[in-house]
Amino acid sequence: MSDVAVIGGGSFGTVIANIIAENGHRVRFWMRSERLAKQVNTQHENPEYLPGYPLAECVVATHDMAQAVSGSSVIFVAVPSTSFRSVVQRIMEHAAPGVILVSTTKGIEAGSFMLMSEVLKAEAPEAKIGVLSGPNLAKEIAASQLTGTVIASSQESVRSTIQELLKSDTFRVYTNDDVFGIELGGSLKNIYAIIAGIASALGMGYNTNSMLITRSLTEMARFGREMGADPMTFLGLAGVGDLVVTCSTPLSRNYRIGEALGNGKSLEEAVEEVGQVAEGVNTVRLVAQKAEEKAVYMPLATGLYKILYEQHSIESIISSLMLGDQALDVEFAAHSEKVLIEE
Repeated sequence: MSDVAVIGGGSFGTVIANIIAENGHRVRFWMRSERLAKQVNTQHENPEYLPGYPLAECVVATHDMAQAVSGSSVIFVAVPSTSFRSVVQRIMEHAAPGVILVSTTKGIEAGSFMLMSEVLKAEAPEAKIGVLSGPNLAKEIAASQLTGTVIASSQESVRSTIQELLKSDTFRVYTNDDVFGIELGGSLKNIYAIIAGIASALGMGYNTNSMLITRSLTEMARFGREMGADPMTFLGLAGVGDLVVTCSTPLSRNYRIGEALGNGKSLEEAVEEVGQVAEGVNTVRLVAQKAEEKAVYMPLATGLYKILYEQHSIESIISSLMLGDQALDVEFAAHSEKVLIEE
C-alpha cells in the first residue's frame, strides 16, 4: 500500500484518484474548493464534476496542501496549465525532494513555451518526473469503458511504478520514454479538436472529419519533430489516439468550444457555455506564434489562431485546408530521418 496524492479536483483527477484507491492505496485528493472537498468526503462522489460516480473510501479529499502531499511517494498534478507552476511550487513546500511527480495536464505554459514536465524539472529538480497522456475521457473511464493511457518518463522505475498504481481490468497503461513527444501530442490535439467542432457545427460529415484528423496529425508530427520529439510517437495512443477521440465527440471540451464557435458564438460566449478550462484556446495562440518563429508550416493551427484572435471568418480555415501550398500525403517514414516536403 502506497500513499499517493492527486492534486486537482476536476473530472480526470477524480477518476485517477479512484482507480488508485480501488487498487488498494491511500489517496489524498487535493481540491482548490474547501466546500467541494467536504462534499466529496461526505458524499463519496465529486458532485460538481462527476456526479453519480462513487468514490472509494480510501479517497480522502482535502483543501490543505501540506496534508495532501506530506509523506506521499507519488504525486499526480492535474490542474490547468495556467496555474500549474504556482501549484507545483506549493506542492514542493511540503513534498520530499525525490518524490515521483506525474503531470496529467495537456497544455503549454504561456510566456515560456515550457511543457509541464519542463516546469516540473525547473521547480522540483530532484524529483522523478513522468507524464500521463492519452485518449482519456473521464466520463468514459468512470463508466468502466476500456481505456488505454501512456506513462512517459526517462526513468524506467517511474514508468513501472505508475503502471502498477493505475492498471486495472478496464484501464491499460502503456509506456514510452519520449516525454516531449507524448506531451506535445496531448497539447497539440486540443487545437484540432476545436477545428473539428467547428466543422461539425457547419454540417460537414465524416469525410471532412477524417481529412481534418489526418492532416492535423501531419501538422502535429511536423511541429513535434522541429521541437525535438520523435515524429513516430504521434502514431501512438497519446498522438493519433488522443487526436481521434477529441476530434470526434462533444465529450471533449475543446470540441464543444468549436461547436459553439461554428454556431456563431464569440470566443468569450463559447468559453462561458462550456464552463470548464479548454486548453486548446490558449495552446493555439502559443503554437501559432512558435510555428511562425520556427517557420513550421501549420495551416490549420494558423487558421484557427486567425479566427480566434484576429477576427478572420470561419471560412478562412477551410481555405487553409483546401488551398494550402503543400499536398504531400505522408511526410514521415520509419526508415528515413528526413521529412519529405513537396516544394
